[in-house]
Amino acid sequence: MPIEYGGVLKEHAAVREGAGIFDLTHLGKVDVLGPGARDHLQGIVTNDLSRVGVGEAQYNLVLTEEGGIVDDLIVYRTGEEAWLVVPNAGNTTRVLAILEGGDAEVRHRPDLVTLAVQGPEAIGLVRPVFPEVDGLGFMEAAASSFRGAEVLVARSGYTGEPGVEVFVPEEAAAGPWRELTGAGAPPVGLGARDTLRLEMGYPLHGNDISEDRTPMEAGLSWAVAMEKGDFTGREALARIKEAGGPAQRLRGLRMLGKRIPRSHFRVSKEGRPVGETTSGTFSPTLRVGIALAYLGREVELGDTVEVDVRGRAAEAEVVRPPFVDRSPKA
Repeated sequence: MPIEYGGVLKEHAAVREGAGIFDLTHLGKVDVLGPGARDHLQGIVTNDLSRVGVGEAQYNLVLTEEGGIVDDLIVYRTGEEAWLVVPNAGNTTRVLAILEGGDAEVRHRPDLVTLAVQGPEAIGLVRPVFPEVDGLGFMEAAASSFRGAEVLVARSGYTGEPGVEVFVPEEAAAGPWRELTGAGAPPVGLGARDTLRLEMGYPLHGNDISEDRTPMEAGLSWAVAMEKGDFTGREALARIKEAGGPAQRLRGLRMLGKRIPRSHFRVSKEGRPVGETTSGTFSPTLRVGIALAYLGREVELGDTVEVDVRGRAAEAEVVRPPFVDRSPKA
């Protein structure tokens, strides 16, 4: 996936105002199959898969025994005893190794191409190619086909806009790409993906979440079902909670001037260091700099802090993401 095809700002605007298409084939794809598949996954991921029916999807985390985030991923239930796990590209080998073993059949699926059409016009563009999208709500999926090839169509995404992700065999993928781009969805690269997801406050693995951070620090406790029973990392999370919670939490920063924050910039309050940025960019929608940062729990929403932007202090307001008013459920 290139950084850009025709310019980051142009591609960002296409997704916010109309629709754009992403080639997400770099993402991992792993089938977990068989009567023991759900119970096997339940002991690995943090969320409660008993709540997921056939044709539904769920955001999940995979943790270390110490509670650190190995990966964030989506799990799709594609059949009564069939699940599709989609990890981040750089974590596919690690997640695959964690999934293997146990009472389930695990199949790596590098043969699947993943195309994502995102934007307020995405559903209308996809409908003529994959009409099944009309019956789907957010985080739902359905089987479809393209010229005889089996396809999975899902209402999910990473931009804050309504969107569709399509999993299609490699040998049949060129057709949907041509039809969807021809219908008015220009290709979008990694640059706009980053500005779009950061405007929504979505964490990126390797930047904002890692094995050094827990779900509680990252603001992802909503994806952790402590009540479901044992899973990898549960005991560590329980200990942190009993000790009063984490010392830092991921917050949003909206710059009050013209300076643009990037990752690993020191954040201070009244001259005292309180944290560090993990992601930062210029928001094309808001026309200001925005960032995510781990800040000490003494820093509250609404506070003004200083970001060290290449040796110069720049003020920012501490806010709760998303930075822009969007919903992928539309």
